[in-house]
Amino acid sequence: MVYALVGNQNSGKTTLFNQLTGSNQHVGNFPGVTVERKIGEIRGEAGAAVVDLPGIYSLRPYSNEEIVTRDFILNEKPDGIINIVDATNIERNLYLTLQLLEMHIPMVLALNMMDEVRGNGGTIDLKQLETQIGIPVVAISAIKNEGVEDLINAIGEVSGRRIYPKVTDFCEKGPVHRCIHALSHQVEDHAEENGMSPRFAASKIVEGDTDVIKGLKLSQNELELMEHSIAEMEQDSEMDRNAALADMRYTFIEKVCENAVIKCEESKEHKRSVKIDMILTGKYFAIPSFLLIMLLIFWLTFGVIGAVLSDLLSMGIDSVAAWTDKALTAYGINPVVKSLVIDGIFAGVGSVLSFLPIIVVLFFFLSILEDSGYMARIAFVMDKPLRKIGLSGKSFVSMLIGFGCSVPAVMSSRTLSSDRDKKLTILLIPFISCSAKIPIYALFTAAFFPKHPVLVMMGLYLLGILVGLLVAIVLNHTVFRGNSMPFMMELPNYRFPSVKSVLLLMWDKAKDFLQRAFTVIFLATLIIWFLQTFDSRLNVVADSKDSLLAMVGRYIAPIFIPLGFNDWRVATSLISGFTAKEAVVSTLSVLTGTTMSNLSETLGTIFTPATAVSFLVFTLLYTPCVAAVSTIRHEMSSTWRALVVVLMQCCVAWLTACVIYQFLCLLF
Repeated sequence: MVYALVGNQNSGKTTLFNQLTGSNQHVGNFPGVTVERKIGEIRGEAGAAVVDLPGIYSLRPYSNEEIVTRDFILNEKPDGIINIVDATNIERNLYLTLQLLEMHIPMVLALNMMDEVRGNGGTIDLKQLETQIGIPVVAISAIKNEGVEDLINAIGEVSGRRIYPKVTDFCEKGPVHRCIHALSHQVEDHAEENGMSPRFAASKIVEGDTDVIKGLKLSQNELELMEHSIAEMEQDSEMDRNAALADMRYTFIEKVCENAVIKCEESKEHKRSVKIDMILTGKYFAIPSFLLIMLLIFWLTFGVIGAVLSDLLSMGIDSVAAWTDKALTAYGINPVVKSLVIDGIFAGVGSVLSFLPIIVVLFFFLSILEDSGYMARIAFVMDKPLRKIGLSGKSFVSMLIGFGCSVPAVMSSRTLSSDRDKKLTILLIPFISCSAKIPIYALFTAAFFPKHPVLVMMGLYLLGILVGLLVAIVLNHTVFRGNSMPFMMELPNYRFPSVKSVLLLMWDKAKDFLQRAFTVIFLATLIIWFLQTFDSRLNVVADSKDSLLAMVGRYIAPIFIPLGFNDWRVATSLISGFTAKEAVVSTLSVLTGTTMSNLSETLGTIFTPATAVSFLVFTLLYTPCVAAVSTIRHEMSSTWRALVVVLMQCCVAWLTACVIYQFLCLLF
């Protein structure tokens, strides 16, 4: 059995998915977090799986999320639908429910957040609601895991026995009723051939859903006859076709709620959210508040908690490396093999692993912001300034995801309605500093700016955003002329973050980091060690200056002379950074032959504070990693466009770093 999980954004859909499957699926509190459908087996139910579809408000194909959801249900034909509804906002949520009922598929309504409804003096008559809409209704609280077992039993019952919705007609007598019923009869044979409900097909024809109309293979005469019926409905109802359909559905919903719902008073969560928003989304305090919050997070991460934990882990790794070195020496192992283990694996992978606590701590705080509902506010606040460069607040959602990793950020651009907005957003995401660059920042700030690590970190993140916005302004007036699509989003109430959600995100980021450390970075470290250890005749070199790697590095190093650093080891580390940005640190550690605890001192012989700033700016802005480039190529459906992104990033990075370095030279 395969069940589709469908619901509005911020209805608790992904939280329910986690409860059903035990999946490590990340839970977010802003639109756009569920970019692709995700599938997981239901715990305790052998042979039953649930597919988490994107959060949508209707099945009318305005956005990519709506198209993904509609196409999955039509083409994959799930055995049942779990429609999750926010009980605190039931009127709006039921609009999607009516459209799903028209598809005539076994379905259960999961009435989420019922604990909040009861807590605020409201109630919903479940039996009356079941009678009115013709499907089973189960009260749940996804975040507390209440009612989930009853929901599993209910969907198993209706899908196993193929119990279809009893109510699919929401019309009263009148123009819309006549039109829908006429079209249902006319399209019946075509709809059944395509495994589609005639009622659903008729509604899609009224809405002008070109994909569905094309799939029905209607003749020109049939289309003209149906268009005549629709035009007659518009004339008689004195409403546009879409307005007439919406009016019909909301009239039905009003009657359902009148009979089954006792509305609650304004919730204490909403009252609290309004008071908080007076500051956090206020005209004068919104952006300063955001900057202060981020500054506090960076201070706690890089200056207090994360830095201390990172130092402890680094000491532990160095101790293990020293013990291993002595053990291998006592064993009398081949010097080349010993060099591989100590100078390659421990120096490379070990140097990157020491930054794991910093990344975990940073995402601990970011997940709290996200799960509390604050991230959604930032997208709302940033909508107005982004309009000036041709984007909307929805693009900022993708950029926020980019602080974690560019790959899911680029993938999240699928939620943007406009192809122009999508491409422009994809071009800007690599300028947002991803978490993979944190080891580089932490290493260089500790080496050259130990008294001001927080300011340096904050400055780098802001510089990345600023350069990205400047590039967007240029592109908006040249390649991507035009206006962005309107941006609408519902601001969820502020809620205390779910401990489970926060821990899941922390584990997800730690797991991803460890996987990269022991796969891509491990492989890159071995390649760097090999090229550094042998010459062109595969003889072991006494000095790395005579190695294969030095030969390659010397050809590239002159490019960076205007930036203040032309050491072949630095140029080589930037090349390895294309595989994974963390590899920059591991490569420098391997090439300098130092452990993590001594690497900061060694860098002082290669860089000055000015050249260190130049290097940090270049690594901030230059090409994203190969995984991100591959994702960009896929999303833009073009190899040459992905190459243009890489070339543009490198040019912008070189120019920015050059200007900053030359300015620092004049200043000091």
